[in-house]
Amino acid sequence: MTPVLAHDLVTAPEAAPDRWMYVLHGVYGAGRNWSSVARRFARERPGWGAVLVDLRLHGDSSGFEPPHTLARCAADVAALERRLELPADAVLGHSFGGKVALLHAQAAAAPPSSVWVVDSTPASRAPDGSAWQMLEVLRRHPGPFTDRAEGIAAVESGGFTRPVAQWMSTNLVDDPHGDGLAWRIQVDDMEALLRDFFATDAWPTVERPPDGSEIHVVKARESNVLDDEACERILSAGRATGGRVHLHHVDGGHWVNADDPEGLQRLLLRHLDGS
Repeated sequence: MTPVLAHDLVTAPEAAPDRWMYVLHGVYGAGRNWSSVARRFARERPGWGAVLVDLRLHGDSSGFEPPHTLARCAADVAALERRLELPADAVLGHSFGGKVALLHAQAAAAPPSSVWVVDSTPASRAPDGSAWQMLEVLRRHPGPFTDRAEGIAAVESGGFTRPVAQWMSTNLVDDPHGDGLAWRIQVDDMEALLRDFFATDAWPTVERPPDGSEIHVVKARESNVLDDEACERILSAGRATGGRVHLHHVDGGHWVNADDPEGLQRLLLRHLDGS
């Protein structure tokens, strides 16, 4: 049987939403990373609910067979929509999840009306950066660890900050082969997924959005994920599409869900009405 993505439904108390926003996290993350943002949004828009998704190889979404690609990630989300019988009216993707959101919109038979790409570049490039460097840390320090503190220290030894190491430690689980804790991440599979992420060019979806869809790209002011050239390309796409592509700015760095949840909330409330 084909596995189903792990997920959580977030709604306002006693609400019965008839519109749904699927939320796709960044690499090494899980849907729960966005639970605070989802709860805030649902309280203000009780006609909306949020589906917090664990993408394949992340969180509790295990058992997925290769190939591990962004296209397969997008197909997994579409399969979850069908399983839940809750079509996506909006999809929000952060970082890695931003590209997945764009590919999902491009492939969907009924694309979401609103696609949110949060501090994520549509561009392809050579593998590099902190997510790529983390793979080497996981290979050098596979565990088992006697406790979470030892796993955190292992990540810090790779040059990562304490907050990043603490967040990464949420991927430690009981070692199935013995005592202690080990990473639930299968490094070779994750490398395949990251290689495809870096190789994928999602600009065609930004510059030619599916019929009926609007693209909202959110740049964190203190992040360099989207450079000036990329921002100008997004603005040009907005002009060329008659205003169906938007560029927004929020304060803080790449982890906008933690750095400026209020700014992100204002954007969502402004553009996702309660009707």
